[in-house]
Formats: sequence, C-alpha cells, structure tokens
Amino acid sequence: MALNPFFLQGSQSEQRLVQDLINEQLKIYGVEVIYLPRRIVNKDSIFTEIQSSKFSDNFAIEAYVNTFDGYGGAGDIMTKFGMSLKDELIVTISKERFEDFISPFLQGLPESEIEVATRPSEGDLIYFPLGKRIFEIKFVEHEKPFYQLGKNYVYELRCELFELEDEIGGWDQLSTTTEAIDEVLVDQGYITSLKLISVGSTATLGVATATGYIRKIFLNEDGYDYTKIPTVSIEPAPAGGTNATAVAITSSISGSDSVREILLTNPGAGYTVTPKVTIVSATSTILGIGSTSYGVGAAATALLVTDGAGIGTVTLTSPGSGYPTAPTLFFTTPTSGVGTATGKVLVSAANTVTQVLISDAGIGYTSGTGIATVSPPPVITGIGTFQFNEIVTGSRSGAQGRVKSWNTTTNELKLGTTNGTFVAGDIVVGEVSSANYTVDFVESAEFADKYDKGEEIETEADAIIDFSENNPFGTF
Repeated sequence: MALNPFFLQGSQSEQRLVQDLINEQLKIYGVEVIYLPRRIVNKDSIFTEIQSSKFSDNFAIEAYVNTFDGYGGAGDIMTKFGMSLKDELIVTISKERFEDFISPFLQGLPESEIEVATRPSEGDLIYFPLGKRIFEIKFVEHEKPFYQLGKNYVYELRCELFELEDEIGGWDQLSTTTEAIDEVLVDQGYITSLKLISVGSTATLGVATATGYIRKIFLNEDGYDYTKIPTVSIEPAPAGGTNATAVAITSSISGSDSVREILLTNPGAGYTVTPKVTIVSATSTILGIGSTSYGVGAAATALLVTDGAGIGTVTLTSPGSGYPTAPTLFFTTPTSGVGTATGKVLVSAANTVTQVLISDAGIGYTSGTGIATVSPPPVITGIGTFQFNEIVTGSRSGAQGRVKSWNTTTNELKLGTTNGTFVAGDIVVGEVSSANYTVDFVESAEFADKYDKGEEIETEADAIIDFSENNPFGTF
C-alpha cells in the first residue's frame, strides 16, 4: 500500500529549516577546527596504495566535539618502545557547510591529487586547537542521524591521533588561533599575491592652445608587414613655430601586421602650409644578409588648421596614481560648439599616467584651465580589512581565492586555492568583511614549496661564478 499522500515525509522547506538550525547550533556550540585535505603526490598503480602525500591547504570550519568528556580510544599506553598515544576524537560538521565552503575548491584540483572532493575523506587531517593536536580521519559517517525528514545533514568524523611525519613539519609552532595556524601554512601550496591600491589620486593635465597646427592625421594606407613599430616623420614648422610630432599604432589582424592609426604627441604651431607626413619603417642589419626593413606601404596626410585655435601641448601637472588600466581622456567642448578634441592617455607599470596622445586636436579653443581632464582611478580609497579564510572575488575577472594574509602596511593580499585568474583593475571584495580594494598588479601566482631551495642555490652560485662575464672562470 502506498504512503498517505496527504502527509509529507519531509518537504524541502522542512529540510531547509533543519539544516539551518544545525548550522546555527554548530556555530554556537562548536569549535573552530582546521580541515587539511590530503593531496596525493605519489600513488602505486598496481596496489593503488598512496605512497606519499602532502597537506598544502587548510580551511577553518566549525565542528561539534562529540567526545565532550575527553578523548576516546585506548588513551596513553606504556610499551617497550615508550609511551604510545592512542587518543581518538569524534567531531560533527555540517554537510552543507562542507559542500559549499570546502568542496568547490577541492573540485578545482587535479583528479590525481584528490580521491574524493564532494565529502570529507579518510586520510584527511583535523587540527584540534583546544588540545593543539592533529587527528587523522579514519571513518566518515554520513548516515547519522538516519535520514531525518528524508535527508542527511551532517558528517560525523571519527579520528585518531596523527603520527607526525616529515611531509608536514612546522607543527610545533602552531597556536590555538586560526590566524597563527595559517601563518605556518601561508606560503605553502598554490599562492596568489596581489598588490592592492589603498589610496589613488586623479591625474591632472595642463593645456596650451595653438594656431597653425595639425588637427589630425589621416591614415590613407595601412600597409603590411609592420612587425616593428615605424616612426612618423613630419616636416618641420617655419622659423618661430613648433614642430609637430606623432606616433604610429600598429595592430595584427589575421596574421597581417599593419598601421592602425597615427596619434599626435604634439600638434605643433606656426605652420602655414600643410606639412608632409612620412611613415618610416624600422630597419635592422642582419649579419650575412644585410639591411632589412619591417613594413611597407603605409601612407598618411595631415589636416592643417590656420584659421582657428586648437589643442597644442598637453602637459602632466600630476601623473595621478592607482591606474591599473588606462583611464578615459575628456576634452571640454569649445565655445564654438563644434570640433571637440579627442585622444587617449598611456599609463606606466607603476599605474600612473605617462603620456597624452591626441587623435583630434579640435578647433575653436581658447586658453584656460580644465580643458582636458582624466577619469579618476577605479577606487580612490580602499575600504575595510580582509578577514582570514574568507572568500574574495574579483569584479572583472570573477576569480575567487581564500584569504591567507592581509598586510595593511604594504597592501599585499595573499590568497590560497585560487579559482580563476585575477587581473589588474579588479575590485577585490571580501565576502564576509565587505572590504574592497583595487588590484594594482598580480605580484606572483605560483606553487610555493618550503623545500624548494632553487633560488637560494642560484643566488649563492652567482656570488661565486659570474656568467655575465665573457670568461666567468678567469679575470679577463
């Protein structure tokens, strides 16, 4: 006989309520432990035995201690080899918290390193801060309590005291706080270091107008084979005038390297006749072959303005700071209402504005301040303090990482188990703290191994033998 359809054996809303209550109880009555998933280094292909492993990541998660009256197991036993510790620990963690908080990062690891990513796995470690001990998970019970309202909500981890080996090391430095625990592990595993911007400033420009100037340069032919950037030669201005200068911007589309546009660095002044513009290909001399040029066929002409004033020189009165990407350049509309200037700016590796390039110098301008302005950096001031172990997300890249450490003095943020790639200009937002700063640049993104001494050996070797010399073994 079928079940009575008028009585539910557990609805989704009821299951959701039970899970929420369990999560809340664990956060109230639980202990914050550190979960260290085992990552396989070497596995026997015949007997499928794990021969070596590493524990290069860690996650803080709340757990209820079932053995509240003390450790279980056989306890401390005196043997002929000395004292043997057989303590056991049983803890309960939330199934949902593990699946939402830890499992996504484990699933991003290579399958060869993780046997099970969807649940706690036997062989993983639990650091118990109250006793300052590390326990190894021996069995994961996932059916206790037994399907309340048709679902399981917790994992019960039965653990035994872990026998320390050389593969981990450094555990004698651990303390009861998760921050101190992470200091030991902060440089282990895959670490992304981000340099963030705490305070940015808007660049400011000064503008001088000119007459008898080049308003813009038209590209008549884009040419081909410009694998190196050509130079732009403009006929000089008459005596008393200012020579115009420009640069070529190249692009590669479907394997064709051509000139994309010509931008003015100085529109010049005092010209009475339209100057000739020549695009000069870059050249080099190859031994045994002779001189060769890079690119041919590009041609351009200038548009000269003699009956009005336009943008002349643009100077940087302040380069600003905090520009991971080039900001937008704005020119005010001239009093005539037509001929608004346009252009763009370049930024340096230090994220400051370095140069202004003009695509159209406009017409109808008079001297004054505020003619040219630059958009502010993404974040003028960073806000908040990132919390240990919280997830941060990049606004542009969508990359995620878990906070290892945050240095408020150097604005360096270290992230572990990074999912995706952060880029300059990302606004990094903390999921818990709501702290947000802009990524200045990615300082490093690599796997850090404390046993890797390659750089130290190279430094010491360079101090003995200098391979930059023609004869590193002699004095000549």
